[in-house]
Amino acid sequence: MSENKDHHEHGAFDRKSSLGHQVNHLARLLARSLRARIEQFGVVPGQFAQLLALYEEDGLTQTELLERVRIEQSTLAHTLKRMERDGLIRREQDDADRRRSRIHLTSRAKDLKPELLEAARRVNDLALADLPGGANEELLAVFDRLIANLEADPEANDDQ
Repeated sequence: MSENKDHHEHGAFDRKSSLGHQVNHLARLLARSLRARIEQFGVVPGQFAQLLALYEEDGLTQTELLERVRIEQSTLAHTLKRMERDGLIRREQDDADRRRSRIHLTSRAKDLKPELLEAARRVNDLALADLPGGANEELLAVFDRLIANLEADPEANDDQ
């Protein structure tokens, strides 16, 4: 701990000890491994979080989906257009509020669910291989805490 503190005090910044660098590198590697397993189904990693949210609850509004996947509004809008073009989702007018639409999975997306979830399981298993017993749960709990800390950052709060 004090070694890490010394690095910060003396101005040195080792990317290997940078949480941001390590997490970004991990995310890129996870996306690469996921892409290798799902691109054969016409799905890309950038669509995966939206599909998972819709697998959990189909028929979300764009605002509800945005709250669940926690990405920029413009990124979500672009991704949804691509998913619609690729035959993964369809939009239907909301019966309760005609000004908004609900996002529904197509039968194609529903049919892909077992293969896509299995691909994600394989990537997770690969990434978590050889960790000591209980470390997976501890790691995920730490990630949850880090996410909560940064979501509460008042300097970065943009109401996402």
